[in-house]
Amino acid sequence: MGCFTGGVDHKSAESDAVSSQGGAVHSQDEAVRSEDGVVSSKYKGPLLQRRSQVERETADQRLLDERGPADWVHGDPWRVLRIQSEFVEGFGALAELGPAIAVFGSARTKVDDPAYALGEEIGGRLVEAGFAVITGGGPGAMEAANKGACQAGGVSVGLNIELPFEQGLNSWVDIGINFRYFFARKTMFVKYSQGFIVLPGGFGTFDELFEAITLVQTGKITRFPIVLVGTSYWSGLVDWLRETVLADGKISPPDLDIVTVTDDLDEAIALMVQARDAS
Repeated sequence: MGCFTGGVDHKSAESDAVSSQGGAVHSQDEAVRSEDGVVSSKYKGPLLQRRSQVERETADQRLLDERGPADWVHGDPWRVLRIQSEFVEGFGALAELGPAIAVFGSARTKVDDPAYALGEEIGGRLVEAGFAVITGGGPGAMEAANKGACQAGGVSVGLNIELPFEQGLNSWVDIGINFRYFFARKTMFVKYSQGFIVLPGGFGTFDELFEAITLVQTGKITRFPIVLVGTSYWSGLVDWLRETVLADGKISPPDLDIVTVTDDLDEAIALMVQARDAS
């Protein structure tokens, strides 16, 4: 439900549905364009800003960069309430989700990239195995996994983040949550996922990957499989961990077993199912 396939244009369907409310509200897809070109727009939490009202900073940036006088502490109680609200909204939206797997990968993955097709297949196969699919809600590999889950009739979740550049939720997301703070968003990924499947990606993907590795290594989470799909992409990283980090005594031999690197989707899905059934 909520996922249109075949010849239906998702963006047009969304615009028509919103326009039927009297024209006072426009869809996110419609928001970025006008007759005279591109309109600058950005979501700040649930608030939409356009044109001169767009703020270039993000909430995370303001929190981490402030170095001014001590009177800034008087604003923190309100900031804490805002942070609390992100946890409350996230917990409320996802508490009844059921078993789910988070799929990560680059927002820059193009539709004609083999990794995009791989993401679609992973999303669909996870649904067939009884999982909902959670992604960062953006384009690229995230969109691919959401699309695969949606087309397979499963629940497709996107946890979006406020960034200096607006990426927005892709149209294949059925349940979408916008976050201001990375740490609140990360908590939702770990709390409501039974494992991570990681496609080729950049710094954002590495961030989520090593966060999960650290939580497993330190015993903060248990029975949490982490699978890196794409041996040609990930083998260099694993070799560096083994030949440099392990060799220098910075990690222990069992730490390398936290992640599995494979090209076999049957193996990736089976590891997720085994972890779910053991819990």
